[in-house]
Order: sequence, then structure tokens, then C-alpha cells
Amino acid sequence: MATDCEAWLNANPLDADDLSDSFLSGEEENGIITKNIKNEINGNWISAPNSIHEARLKAKAKRRLRKTSSRDSGRGDSFSDNGDPSRGTNGTVPPTSPKSKLLDRKSRAGKGRGLPKKGGAGGKGVWGPPGEVYDLEEVDVKDPNYDEAQENCVYETVVPPLEEGDFEKTLTPIVQEYFEHGDTNEVAELLGELNLGSMSSGVPMLAVSLALEAKASHRELTSRLLTDLCGRVLSRRDVESSFDKLLRELPDLVLDTPGAAQLIGQFIARAVKDKILSKSYLDGYKGRVDCVHARAALDRAAVLLKMGMGGLRIDNLWGTGGGQRPVTQLVREMTLLLKEYLLSGDNKEAERCLRELEVPHFHHEFVYEAIVMVLESKGEKTFKMVLQLLKFLWASSIITVDQMRRGFERVYMDIAEINIDVPRAYFILEQFVDKSFSAGFICEKLRDLCPSRGRKRFVSEGDGGRLKLESY
Repeated sequence: MATDCEAWLNANPLDADDLSDSFLSGEEENGIITKNIKNEINGNWISAPNSIHEARLKAKAKRRLRKTSSRDSGRGDSFSDNGDPSRGTNGTVPPTSPKSKLLDRKSRAGKGRGLPKKGGAGGKGVWGPPGEVYDLEEVDVKDPNYDEAQENCVYETVVPPLEEGDFEKTLTPIVQEYFEHGDTNEVAELLGELNLGSMSSGVPMLAVSLALEAKASHRELTSRLLTDLCGRVLSRRDVESSFDKLLRELPDLVLDTPGAAQLIGQFIARAVKDKILSKSYLDGYKGRVDCVHARAALDRAAVLLKMGMGGLRIDNLWGTGGGQRPVTQLVREMTLLLKEYLLSGDNKEAERCLRELEVPHFHHEFVYEAIVMVLESKGEKTFKMVLQLLKFLWASSIITVDQMRRGFERVYMDIAEINIDVPRAYFILEQFVDKSFSAGFICEKLRDLCPSRGRKRFVSEGDGGRLKLESY
């Protein structure tokens, strides 16, 4: 301390006036303070004016060091007291961490071989090192949260019960789709995925209600569906409950379907025959039915069951729909339809019967049978009535242009065989084709394809007995 004071006094010699004991004036005192302030920078006393520049460099280096250490803490950069980067014992600069390696997983401790931390299993979203296979975790018995009852737990998927408001909305598309594909196994699988609960008895009721407004083939499919579902999805008790509800709601069903009573009676008879209803089901209603429609349905079922004992096939009660029937049966029904029409002359009834056959792809057979019936008939009544019927069916789009054309072409191909039994077949066919073209349900091209009979005759004796084919 004494040495510093002596050095300072040598650098700043005092005058004789400064050593006097008299008080200083204000100007003199201010001068001394200003002079002392100039010799101190940032709290550091300087010994000479030339060292001011060095003090400023030191202060600047300290400020830079504080700023760098606060921003890049942990990088390892440091500065010495004179502002230079610090060096190791061997004069080398310590390693630093550039910004491009901030996200590097390598250890920054300066130890190890520079491999990734945790063997590459560290970091966000990483579940372990690559290739690690996780086994079942064993339960720790010493765990304070261990519960012995959890070891025997069995977890199952719970399907919530179907609400009553969604019952009809969910099952109606399933039944309507079944009417298209006819696969009862698919319906059983779809119903098995639903938690019907106590509403399972509504499935037969919904299916029968939809079948009342459908075709006969759809009613046959409904009877098969009830038979296949009973025992898998439904119980016999569910089927009995469904028919009980149908009998109670018959007055409302008759308003939409006038023949609902007879149809439900047929459904009951078919269910008893298929053994999904007990034979004593009808006996339970004897003398206890007040509704007229319900009584008619039960009477219809009882009559059909008695006829079944006499040889009636109740399992074929609704008939076989569409193309599932044999061709010979379809031909027989079309022939009976034409004979009935020739007796009644009712075009609409013939149209309804043809629709109920549900074979639009086989209507060419109807056209063929109608023309053959004209060729084999004796008189103009059949000629005119068949011509009128074909025109009516073509106008109502029951028989398409393609089916009409195929029917006429089949007659053209078989006319030679028909002519053996009906000598005037060519002549009648030509007349019928001309009238059909005039009525507008065949085209000109089809008319021109009509065959004409060729006859053999001798031209003259000078021809040497040659035979000549002619057509007229």
C-alpha cells in the first residue's frame, strides 16, 4: 500500500500550496476532484496516462466475457484477465460447441468415445434402442400399488345395448339388403354384433312387417330367415312374442295392406311347419280372440295346417321367386296365364300375373308362347287378343324391346318345325308380323327377317325335271 502511494505521489507531484493547512477555495477543490477522476477508469486506478488505453481494453474484454458466458453457458470458452482466450497447460484451446451441434446426442462432458447417449435410446419420442424386443412386464409383488386381484382380470369388448329409438333405423337396412342377396348367414352375423337385449323379439316382427308390403319371393325369404335365426340369434319365445304383437297390431296393418290378415296366417302356418312355433300356439287363442282380423289370420293358419296333413306342401307356400324356379315350371305358368287371358280378356290381370312371376329376363318365353298359340289357333279371336296383349305389355314397359325381339327371333328359328304340325304357319306368321309392325312394337328390321315358306315345283318339261325353290 505504501509503495502504491509513493508511486502515485511521484507521478503527481504536489505544489507547496497544496501542502498548506489552509482551506481550499471552491475552484481549487473542484480542480483536484476532476483531476483525480481522470486518473480512475471503471474503478481501476491507473499509474500513467499511457495506460488508459490498456484499461479500456480490459473493461471491454470483461464485458464481452460476461455477455458470452450468459448466452453460451457450458460451451467451455473462457477468457483470461487480459481478454485472451484461456488455454490449457499444453497451450491448446479447449474444445467448444458450435451452434450446429447443439442438438447432437454425443456427450459434452469431454469423456467417453463420442458415442450417442444411452446407446441411441435417448431423446423425445424414442422408446428404446433400435432392435429391442419388449417382453411381458412381470408384476412386481413388492410394488406398493400391487393388487393381487388384477392378475386374474379378463378384459372384453363391451357393446352398449341398442336403444329403442335406433332399433328400427338400424335393422331396416339389414332386412332390405337381405331381400337382395338372400344370405341368412350374413344377417345372423350382423345381428350378432348388436346388443339387442330384450328387443330381440322385435326382429321377426320387423321382418314380417316389411315382407307384407313386398313380393311373394320376399315373403319366402322372410320365412327362411326366421327359421335360420331361431336358435342362433332368436329363441322360440322371441318368435311367439313377435306373432303375438303382430296379431294385436293387425287392425293398423290392414289399413296399409288389406290382405295382411291372410298373409300373417300364412306366416304362422309356415312357422309351425318349420318348427319355430309350437303346435299348441293356435290352441292358446281358441275362444280368446275378439279382433275380427286376428281371428281371420288364425283361421287361415288352421286351415293351411289341416291341408298340410292332406298333402299340401306348406314349405312351398309362397312359391319360389324369380329365376330360382325350374324353367319347365315357368313355361307352364306362362301358358296357363295366356289361357286365362284368352278366357277373361283382362289385360291388367295378365300384367299383374306376369309381374308376380318376377322373371323379366325370361319374358321372351312369354312372347314365344303367345305367338305359337296364335299359329296353332283356329280363328281370328286369338290372333286379335294376343296382338292386343303384346301391344299393351310393350306400352307399359313390362316386356322390353330386347325381350320382344328375342321372342320373335325364336319363332323364326322354329317355324320350320311348327309348320310340320300347322301347314299354314308361314302364312299366319307373316300376317302377325305385319300387324305387329303396324302396331309399333317391332321394328322394320325385325319384320324383314320374317322367313317365308319355300316350295318345290317342276318348272316345265324342258327343264329336265329340275326342282326349283320359290318363295312367295
